[in-house]
Amino acid sequence: MHTVKHLKGSSSQPLPKRPSGIKAYIPAMLLASLLGTYLDLYFTGKGMYSFPIRPFSGIFTINILFTLAVLPIFMIPLLKIMESLKGRFRGIFVLAISIAMAAAEKIAESLGMFVHAENWHHLYTFTGYCLFIGLIAVFHGWMNGNR
Repeated sequence: MHTVKHLKGSSSQPLPKRPSGIKAYIPAMLLASLLGTYLDLYFTGKGMYSFPIRPFSGIFTINILFTLAVLPIFMIPLLKIMESLKGRFRGIFVLAISIAMAAAEKIAESLGMFVHAENWHHLYTFTGYCLFIGLIAVFHGWMNGNR
């Protein structure tokens, strides 16, 4: 195996080191948090759903704990699994997670943590999570030079 070193007299810039460990996931976590927060603000503002049980209910109309903590932390293992999968298995995994999130949403509704408008369909949740997870995965790959 050959190791190539940067010449001291060279005018070209050395390649930047890629972040590793948790640092590699921070941009995707931030995007997931911001996007999740703004989507929740949009849909609660439109009256499509609401969060009757939420922290800081006098300040926020959304469940800020979910969008600022649960969602970004949930993205780390999800992205790690997606990195290990290839091709159509990534797509199948995204579909499975999206179905699970739609089911979890129904459970949260039955527990009174989530209320939908009458015209809401859980297909919206499924489609939304497919797009959301796909976007975050593409962004993560782009930020880490994988795609």
